[in-house]
Amino acid sequence: MTEGNFVDYIKIYASAGNGGKGSVHLHREKYITKGGPDGGDGGRGGHIIIRANREMWTLFHLKFKQHFRATEGHGGSGSRSTGKDGKDIYIDVPLGTIIRHGETQEKLFEVTEDKEEVILLRGGQGGRGNWHFRSSTNQTPRYAQPGIDGLEAWFQLELKVLADVGLVGFPNAGKSTLLSVITSAKPKIADYAFTTLKPNLGIVEYRNFRSFVMADIPGIIEGAAEGKGLGHRFLRHIERNSTLLFMIPADSDDIKKEYEILLNELRKHNPELIDKQRLLAISKSDMLDDELIEEITKELPKDVPFIFISSVAQQNIMELKDKLWAMLQD
Repeated sequence: MTEGNFVDYIKIYASAGNGGKGSVHLHREKYITKGGPDGGDGGRGGHIIIRANREMWTLFHLKFKQHFRATEGHGGSGSRSTGKDGKDIYIDVPLGTIIRHGETQEKLFEVTEDKEEVILLRGGQGGRGNWHFRSSTNQTPRYAQPGIDGLEAWFQLELKVLADVGLVGFPNAGKSTLLSVITSAKPKIADYAFTTLKPNLGIVEYRNFRSFVMADIPGIIEGAAEGKGLGHRFLRHIERNSTLLFMIPADSDDIKKEYEILLNELRKHNPELIDKQRLLAISKSDMLDDELIEEITKELPKDVPFIFISSVAQQNIMELKDKLWAMLQD
């Protein structure tokens, strides 16, 4: 998945189908000249249905198709025959998609399970045929109900990435490099800040054919919760992760201070993020000798487990996987 293909926010216009009109029909056949009303009901209009699809990772497929209109129900006919229902329209979305009303921004629902289906807009009900309106005083009603119009509205779709482990760090901390080493993902990597502009996902292969999903989001800077840098737009993707992997390079001036800044930005965005399991990885550690590692260890925060790694030198990568897997199983 390339960065340009990652879309996590989209607006769509949906219109459910109108209900079919009821039939005005009087029963006629040989030897029965006045059989009475037998007009059938109209069919309902087509629904607009949101369907979760675990094989999707982005809303990119909706970028160029943002209007959805279901067909209307067919009209009823004689012999009390009900008209055919309109065709339902299915909109497939990734797991973790939140649907909001386009104008009020009210959260309507979210889908988190594969093949979960939720009706976004119901099709209009079909009108009743004249058979329903017969009475002792009106034995041959020559009228029926029209179908009810289907609803229509704009909706806002937001994706919160579903991943087991979320990478948290400042720009150019080595997150994308790590993701490229331990997964088959191919994120953009360069020696400057904000190389990653969109979240990247990768599947980490573990022992005995097991695996877990890791997400790399754009780097956080101080003030991100207020919208600085790439802002809080991508911070919401961390909310779905059960474990957070903080990455700070070994050549940082103050590792403990950087960790506290990152933690504070998460706290300001959503205090519940602080309750997640955390692991601190000191990246680019191939430049350190044992003496430097010992000195840095003394200055690290005491309330979080840590590990020294190097993605380029493949240092402690398997040990990192072991720690993450153990945390995910906790």
